[in-house]
Amino acid sequence: MALASQATRNARPRLLQAGIDAFQQPEVRGKVLFALGALLIFRFVAHVPVPGVNAAELQQTFANNAVLGFLNIFSGGALQNLSVAALGVYPYITATIVMQLGTPLIPRLQALQQEGEAGRNKLQMYTHWVTVPLALFQGYAQLLLIQRLGGISDIGFTGGHALPTIATLFSMVAGTMFLVWLGELISERGIGNGVSLLILGGIVSRIPSLVGQGFLASKTQALGQILLLAFIAVVVVALIVIFQEAQRRIPVQYARSQFRGGRLYRQQGQSHIPLRVNSAGMIPLIFATSIMIVPPLLSQFIASTVDVAWLRKAGEFMVTAFSPTGLIYWTGTFILVVGFTFFYTMVVFSQQNLAENLQRQGGFIPGIRPGRPTQDYITRVLVRITWGGALFLGGVAVLPFLATRLTDVQSLQISAAGLLIVVGVVIDTMRQIEAQMTMRNYEGFIS
Repeated sequence: MALASQATRNARPRLLQAGIDAFQQPEVRGKVLFALGALLIFRFVAHVPVPGVNAAELQQTFANNAVLGFLNIFSGGALQNLSVAALGVYPYITATIVMQLGTPLIPRLQALQQEGEAGRNKLQMYTHWVTVPLALFQGYAQLLLIQRLGGISDIGFTGGHALPTIATLFSMVAGTMFLVWLGELISERGIGNGVSLLILGGIVSRIPSLVGQGFLASKTQALGQILLLAFIAVVVVALIVIFQEAQRRIPVQYARSQFRGGRLYRQQGQSHIPLRVNSAGMIPLIFATSIMIVPPLLSQFIASTVDVAWLRKAGEFMVTAFSPTGLIYWTGTFILVVGFTFFYTMVVFSQQNLAENLQRQGGFIPGIRPGRPTQDYITRVLVRITWGGALFLGGVAVLPFLATRLTDVQSLQISAAGLLIVVGVVIDTMRQIEAQMTMRNYEGFIS
């Protein structure tokens, strides 16, 4: 029986066997089940509407507007339901980015960053505070847009509309803060990064409906076009994995001196500095998308509210020109992604003070003098490899436009940031499970 059990174990795929071994460990199983349970709660909250919503009018409004449909993808479908989780965790992500960019510029934040765990806790508290006004602003802007397009009514602060508007806004902000709390709870008691897993859950929940719209509802599409789209998706996922893991290792040597028995001994140690090709992750895509969605939203607002004829026509033209299905939109997205990739990478790199830390620890790059020359050398290397990451991110950003033109599958919308999030979160979660299993002398998912 033991031999048969071992033979069965060896015949199973390695990934499947690692998953079975993970669930056989009570601690790992508890963490995974806790994360899955939290994701189920998130999906339940995503279907709880705010007060006074007419579901039929909302569905029709979103079906007839490409801009709202594009925004709905990023909310995991919660915006179309106008649920209390319609904003998702994106105000929190925006607040996190604001704090990251503001830390080098504000001495008080710099001091907190260097205070260890206590300083990081205060920075996290400040991030929560910044999230609230951002959520209020984003929620009110989206409510106004949906009202202008006929999806809802009674939004404003005049007459008898103030109380319903305040109730709706408070519900949406409370939903966002609940999701932030739930994400941090997943990180603490579950497995993986909680906020990232919530975003992943929202994206994955939209896959069945997107596939249904793209394939089942498009009976006229040729089988070859559908297979080509599937092939593109597989290739892009493989490239995302390669570029997410690609790095340039700069060799570093450490010279240490120790006194033993009254004599001085010098020891040499070797290590490396890993510089990732894509150090910015998905942040440039979020920046670029946030900026490029403003022109069509503003144009939509002008075209539906302004009574001046020439302004209305200009707004209608801008809606068409900056549509998420147009060439101008994707060209601007590509340029912004490349630019933001360099900007964000350099901001994060300047905060790390690699050359200063190396010199303090007695490390040096062979052939490069410590101090400023080391900083310049690392910067040159980082700029060169960032070109690859920036162009790759730009290519992924325009993937929906290219895939639509190549396959002519118009109704299937692929989120570039969504692909990066899904692949990145899956890899990170697998690594954390692998680390848990390695601690218990099991083979991991990746190794």
